Amino acid sequence: MKLSREFTNGFIIFIGIGVYFLIMDYLGLSKHFYLRVLNVFIVVFGVNRTISQNYNAGVRGYNTNLVAAIITSLIGAVLSIAGLLTFIYFKGGENYLESLSEEFLFAGGNASMYTYCIGLLFESVAASLIVSFCLMQFWKTKVEKINSVN
Repeated sequence: MKLSREFTNGFIIFIGIGVYFLIMDYLGLSKHFYLRVLNVFIVVFGVNRTISQNYNAGVRGYNTNLVAAIITSLIGAVLSIAGLLTFIYFKGGENYLESLSEEFLFAGGNASMYTYCIGLLFESVAASLIVSFCLMQFWKTKVEKINSVN
């Protein structure tokens, strides 16, 4: 059984973000909000990989590649949020969550486990759309041949 590019690269995003956050937690850096923002580079890598593989396979069309990019990033986001929820649960639930940064966009430092994860899901969906649209602007001239007017 061959997995789709979107799922494979979404899973790579999940693994990359998981390893990144485990390292941050191990080093005691998980309280620093600005370091958590750097996971966007992992998402960019996975989404760019999907578009690149589509291009190499001859898949053309702006909308086709945009949908593939969005699906890739959303798969990575949903798997990462599920992994985070499991991680928080095993680290002590609400008590562990209180030890994290209070600079969280939604609900501040008084969020429950589920509120925290739902808020992160909204953030990750927005980031997924932004990353997908930005990368498609880079790939636009390569994946879509537009006739030029002389």
